[in-house]
Amino acid sequence: MKTTLTILAALALGSAGAQTTIKIASLAPLSGSQSAIGMQARNGIQLAVREYQPQFSKLGLTLQFVPFDDQADPASGTSAARKIAADRSMLAVVGALNSGVTIPVSAALASSRVALVSSASTANQVTDRGLRNMNRIVARDDAQGPAGANFLISNLKAKQVYILNDKTAYGEGLANEVEQALKGRGIRVATNEGTEEKSDFSSIISKIRLQRPDAIYFGGIYSQVGVFLRQLREAGVTVPVVGGDGLDSRELLKIAGKGAQNLYFTTGAAPVEALPAAKSFAANYQKTFGQAAQGFAVYGYDAAKVVLQGILNAAKANGNKAPSRTQVESAIRKGTFTGLLSGTASFNSVGDRKAATLYVMKVSGGQVKLSTVIPVKPGKL
Repeated sequence: MKTTLTILAALALGSAGAQTTIKIASLAPLSGSQSAIGMQARNGIQLAVREYQPQFSKLGLTLQFVPFDDQADPASGTSAARKIAADRSMLAVVGALNSGVTIPVSAALASSRVALVSSASTANQVTDRGLRNMNRIVARDDAQGPAGANFLISNLKAKQVYILNDKTAYGEGLANEVEQALKGRGIRVATNEGTEEKSDFSSIISKIRLQRPDAIYFGGIYSQVGVFLRQLREAGVTVPVVGGDGLDSRELLKIAGKGAQNLYFTTGAAPVEALPAAKSFAANYQKTFGQAAQGFAVYGYDAAKVVLQGILNAAKANGNKAPSRTQVESAIRKGTFTGLLSGTASFNSVGDRKAATLYVMKVSGGQVKLSTVIPVKPGKL
């Protein structure tokens, strides 16, 4: 609670008595095994809020940011959603990060007309339900999965792939899309195995050694995959490992150690070397937080800019007054948002982004570098 109050105090502009206060929330894991990416997302959102506060202040609106820690847990996320719904000054949410949290949270907030813009939830089900309040800036599993599969085939020349997933809505959904895309291209899939193992992957590695795949795909999060990588390389298995944007954390390098080699992951977060604007953002992030910006910081920043511009558009259409939740919900869904690190964003009828770019990043020698750029066509999101 003290942390939240400190952030609110630091972010509030103007006189609380003279201005109307409106709030946006975020949902992300700020504690636990996924806190590294959750904190990156929160920090990116905070930078966007600071950029927008002067524009809101000119309209007589005090903008506040309230971050919630969902611990990557659906129950914790739903509990936070109830608090958000009860606070009428809360107009929108950036989040959640994990698909397994975003799905129940968006359903819980639908009747209250609280708009969400997820910065990272890729599961198809997030938007397939057709909720009016649910949007996302990242490519769906059925875009990111085939992109990963195509990289395995075209770039890594894999003929047989061993697929793993972490049994979450995110990891399993991504792995299933990869499996389908590989089989559609005539590539042998040794298995698509779900595992919640966090510390001892010896039995899985033994099966991999027997199958002798050309590559491994792991739909999961850095905290689990990092341990797997370390043990895999220690066992002498050197084949490429590919994953999704759940691997986009420098913590993976620390966890995997020397095992973080010959690793690739797909992401929609523009790397610093890809866009000049990303370099400016990275410098600002470093100056503000004393650490390097990573992919989930970019995701959080861009999703927050969509939320903030959507609220600002709704306020201007409402006579420069605080808009209703319904007006914000509509403004976000119908808007076109420019000036994003991930490019111009607009949403289709279910809240999926109409077009985007995916990047394939390579991890080797303790470095994360851009490998391939993949345009994602409208209709594939």
